[in-house]
Amino acid sequence: MREQLTEHDVDKIKEEIEYRKLVVRKEAIEAVKEARAHGDLSENFEYHAAKKDKNRNESRIRYLERMLKTARIVEDTSKEDEAGLNNMVEIYFEEDDETDVFKLVTSIRGNSLDGKISIESPLGKAILKKHVGDRVTVKVSDDYSYHVVIRSIRKTTDDENDKIRSY
Repeated sequence: MREQLTEHDVDKIKEEIEYRKLVVRKEAIEAVKEARAHGDLSENFEYHAAKKDKNRNESRIRYLERMLKTARIVEDTSKEDEAGLNNMVEIYFEEDDETDVFKLVTSIRGNSLDGKISIESPLGKAILKKHVGDRVTVKVSDDYSYHVVIRSIRKTTDDENDKIRSY
């Protein structure tokens, strides 16, 4: 699957790759060397744990590099009156008679518990590029959908606090 990333996402991923290659990799190699020096490798838990950490780091680097190669760059700008990436959108859920506020983000930043909804989620797809006052149908599956009304849109920018989700 091709991830949709903003230029800011790409920069953050490149920073993480560089950090993992220059800092984490060296620390992991050193930990493996130190654990290996403790003797019999077949019963050396520290050695196996150090190797596992080293392999996890290398796997993350490969994952991020593959993500960058296959990513589709999306614009994080939108018209003043429409819901777009990095905007705070207040939504009224008709079915529940409740209002909630979400920030529209790319899938790697999505975290519904933190109020960040991916533009690739059913809700994100439905409200993207919509306007204040629009009544939108959110299709979850062939059997279920619901309606929301966009109450307000507030423009924001990428925060340094927006962390890229680790898998």
